[in-house]
Amino acid sequence: MVPDPSNHDANRTTSAGNGSERHGSSTGNDLERRVSRPETESSYGIPEDEAGTLPWSFVTDRLALDELFWVATTGPDGRPHARPVWGVWLDGTFHCGGGDGARWVRNLERNRSLAVHTEDAESVVIIEGKAEKLTAAETAQSRLQRIDDAYESKYGVRHGTPVFAVRPTTVLAWSDYPTDATRWRFSERPADENSAGNE
Repeated sequence: MVPDPSNHDANRTTSAGNGSERHGSSTGNDLERRVSRPETESSYGIPEDEAGTLPWSFVTDRLALDELFWVATTGPDGRPHARPVWGVWLDGTFHCGGGDGARWVRNLERNRSLAVHTEDAESVVIIEGKAEKLTAAETAQSRLQRIDDAYESKYGVRHGTPVFAVRPTTVLAWSDYPTDATRWRFSERPADENSAGNE
């Protein structure tokens, strides 16, 4: 089992004011994370206020501890494609991978958009975002080593390359639908804010 990384994630996430938070990610610049309610059919009964929404730690715990995930990609003909995968949560980022010949990996070569869904359909986390392909030729070996270490700790095997880092645009989660249904939206923080945070 992977050591709980939520404490590490907490060190990378601080209040940014205006109802938003900074989300540290190994995929590049910090992201701004905003919490709200999902928008869907009104008869489903999702509350309109933010009271009772889930904490971000619910997401990090599920991604760290769950062992099986569904990945959905889009083929060149526009048809959806779903496959179960393994995945690890490391440095505030979800990582998953497959061989270059796998259809979902080939799909990501043409269209980096994907969705990742936990196996559990009641205690749910869904990530929508873009996949960044990490290869041995273009990625720091120390980073790949840590990803392999996380895979070995969780699954008993080392993954190797290629592996994908998933950069979120939207995350949905709930454990008691519709009461605690929660949505987080992510956006790039302005360059001047990133620079100020490094002073």
